[in-house]
Amino acid sequence: MTTLARPAGTLTVGPLRPVILRLAAPAVAMMACHFCFNLIDSIWVGRLIGPAALAAVSTAGFYVWILLALGEMVEVGLIAVGARRHGEGLPDAAARAAGAAVLYALAAGAVVSALGLVLGDRLFQLMTVPPDVARLGHDYLATWLVGGALVFGFFAVEATFRASGDTRTPFLLLAASVLLSVCLDPLLIAGVGPFPRLGVEGAATASVMVRGGGFLIGIGIALRRRLIRFDAPDWATVPTMLRVGAPLSLAGVLLSGVYMWLTRFTSRFGTPALAALGVGHKVEGLGFIAISGFALSAAALVGQNLGAAQEGRARQAVRLTVDYCLVVTTATAIAFLAIPSTLVSLFTSDAAVIADGALYLRVIALAQIGQTFEIILEGALAGAGYTFWPQVVSTVLTLSRVPLAAWWSGPMGLLGIWLALSVTAVARGVAMTLFWTRGAWTSPPR
Repeated sequence: MTTLARPAGTLTVGPLRPVILRLAAPAVAMMACHFCFNLIDSIWVGRLIGPAALAAVSTAGFYVWILLALGEMVEVGLIAVGARRHGEGLPDAAARAAGAAVLYALAAGAVVSALGLVLGDRLFQLMTVPPDVARLGHDYLATWLVGGALVFGFFAVEATFRASGDTRTPFLLLAASVLLSVCLDPLLIAGVGPFPRLGVEGAATASVMVRGGGFLIGIGIALRRRLIRFDAPDWATVPTMLRVGAPLSLAGVLLSGVYMWLTRFTSRFGTPALAALGVGHKVEGLGFIAISGFALSAAALVGQNLGAAQEGRARQAVRLTVDYCLVVTTATAIAFLAIPSTLVSLFTSDAAVIADGALYLRVIALAQIGQTFEIILEGALAGAGYTFWPQVVSTVLTLSRVPLAAWWSGPMGLLGIWLALSVTAVARGVAMTLFWTRGAWTSPPR
């Protein structure tokens, strides 16, 4: 996304290796910051309270994930619209679009949060989690949703800076928020010193406080730099933002929904299994951070080089991007196979959770390689404007996790659910590789 602020053609000449790393590094850093919030909550809750609380944060986290995915719809759309206005030399128009986006994000965040508060109990009933997990999960989710609108707004403010070509300010805001969350979480969970003992609600309170604070500080900076105008918001740009951001956002919502259904099957194997699903999903996300950053790099490189009629350079760029990312994901896959118990024990000392989580990581290890091809090639295909059929196939394979988990969990138990996740991830990687090698993406989009 950061390439939108660069002069046209800067990705079509010169050595590819430094360009790939230059594009991927800031994207990986931003992804890591966003990923850390729920990771921090899980680690502190698991260590300070126990398996039931850890399972509660994990299951509640799937609805939080839906909220974040919907927030990204505004972020992706505003980056596209705002960057175009800045590129056209119309900073005031960009500021008006940003004003509309922030106000819309706050309103949408409030609606989605209110919906979550109303449906909270039903969500946990749908996932059929144990009563103690449902109670703690409800406490965590309800507290988090109170500040949900500010989290939505944070996405819009972050996009405002990035659309103007400033990636440093939103990164500093995110990094500072993460550091504060690391410190504030244990104080509010355990009630250290003058702080109240809030348990799982303390973790949610800390997350909302630091993101809400980041939103307010970001608004102040953006107003001072005249990057946002609330006096004359350009509401006409909102439908365009939603149209641009919807595909990526809805894919995240779909994945969250799938995990909520998988929780139904996992809950049959007890609270440790539920906690292990959440822990495994978060540890698995470490590789996802790197893959997503490199995927943004691939999309930009393919788009510009196809535009410059340099198909060979586009192919070479994607090949190198995959190679770079495989260095990271191969290392994570080896770690998942070699030290899975050590990784899970960062979150909990409960032996049952560690055993179930270690099994998850061993089974999902190969998926790290599959996801490298899947997500990077999906990004490359998007950069070429070839998105429809890849999205259809990816959606079908994602949805297939539900019937596969239901089927395989019968004869194989928990292993069957973990296998459903791993096999479909590898299958998506194979599918994207076939789309890429067929070469239909080389034709101009119609």
